[in-house]
Amino acid sequence: MKKIEAIIKPFKLDDVREALAEVGITGMTVSEVKGFGRQKGHTELYRGAEYMVDFLPKVKLEIVVSDDVVEDCIDCIIKTAQTGKIGDGKIFVSDVSRVIRIRTGEEDDEAV
Repeated sequence: MKKIEAIIKPFKLDDVREALAEVGITGMTVSEVKGFGRQKGHTELYRGAEYMVDFLPKVKLEIVVSDDVVEDCIDCIIKTAQTGKIGDGKIFVSDVSRVIRIRTGEEDDEAV
């Protein structure tokens, strides 16, 4: 099993969620996060004073899937979240050694 973490632009969340549902991904965790990479933030004007906004709002999706659907899931996120502009985000994939559903005690693929 793999854990896919995707950092995307907030306005792309609904599109990505719907696209993932179409390929059979129904469970995910979504967090509102802030950060920056190459985008580096921007300046804003507030009450006549200019200030730097270093951390930009993003959305973090966390999805645990079986190995056979990892590439489909990644392709789906890329196609849906990509705008072609800086700040589109990143996808991280890591191994998951064990999953346990607390309610039933099911493990691994049955728990996902």
